[in-house]
Amino acid sequence: MGNSSFAREATTPAVVTFTANPSIDRTIALGQALERGEVQRATGVFEQAAGKGVNVAQVLFNAGVTVAVVAAAIDAPYRALSDRAQTPLTVVGVPLKAPQRVRVNTTITEPDGTTTKINEAGPELTLAQVALAAEALTDVARGASWVVLSGSLPPGAPVDWYATLTAAVRTDDTRVAIDTSGAALDAVLAALPHAPFDLIKPNSEELAQLTGGDAAAFERAAAEGDLSGIVAAAATLRDRGIANVLVTLGGSGAVLVNAEGAWYGQAPRIDVASTVGAGDSSVAGFILAEVAGESAPACLASAIAYGTAAASLPGTTLPTRSDLPGAPVVTAVTLPHRV
Repeated sequence: MGNSSFAREATTPAVVTFTANPSIDRTIALGQALERGEVQRATGVFEQAAGKGVNVAQVLFNAGVTVAVVAAAIDAPYRALSDRAQTPLTVVGVPLKAPQRVRVNTTITEPDGTTTKINEAGPELTLAQVALAAEALTDVARGASWVVLSGSLPPGAPVDWYATLTAAVRTDDTRVAIDTSGAALDAVLAALPHAPFDLIKPNSEELAQLTGGDAAAFERAAAEGDLSGIVAAAATLRDRGIANVLVTLGGSGAVLVNAEGAWYGQAPRIDVASTVGAGDSSVAGFILAEVAGESAPACLASAIAYGTAAASLPGTTLPTRSDLPGAPVVTAVTLPHRV
């Protein structure tokens, strides 16, 4: 990783990931529970050039998929960390100028798997930088099978940036996945059906935000094996123009709804070490199976397997095939009747 040139790769990548607000991730591991207001010693500290799209790309690359990585804007410290990374990916991004800098996100992990994250806002981009980042993405993404738009938006970016980028890169041959939250997620939905896309991965809180549901009720129902409300809510998103709605439910598994039907996958039981990167790994797992031509149930199983594997690994460690647990059990579930 580390080249900021916009030059296209000699080989068209199967997947292109875009991180709108990249970060230097600093993970602090504690040997005991976090105690507010106290002085505690860390058992380990680790820094890496990161971002949700970077995480997705690393999982795909390690699984043998050709992938390209675009970050909206990067600086010298980010590039230096990229150059020292074990995964040999090149990050394309607009160079930041002082006093702009890539944000630092701090993660604190406890022995029982409890994870606390403190995320900075990121640099405020100019209109020119926003335009250059969009140009970089559209150039690199030509001919790709999937484009993944991931993470929060940096200050200065328009709230509907992901919808605009979707319209620019999505074609009959290029599918788009969007994984974001908050106002950026609302804007993506507001752009439907004029800017349809192909994969969304809401958790229970995001599903509630998008459909007017109750996140706590979704989680209780899933724990009790009642998926009807979750499937119905996901189906409303599918009907608005999202081809695949992948609802992740933590230890309760995940639900997939698309035009072919609906499925539920049970998550394998694990000891949770860290939830950092679990959602990104789920997105990568789904796309990995889809690029290989697998069925919808197999794509769901792959998403669950990779997300579960990530949660079983310490700190910011991302899963490889050798880390995957046993195959999740996937069953078809009943879709609500369309009105």
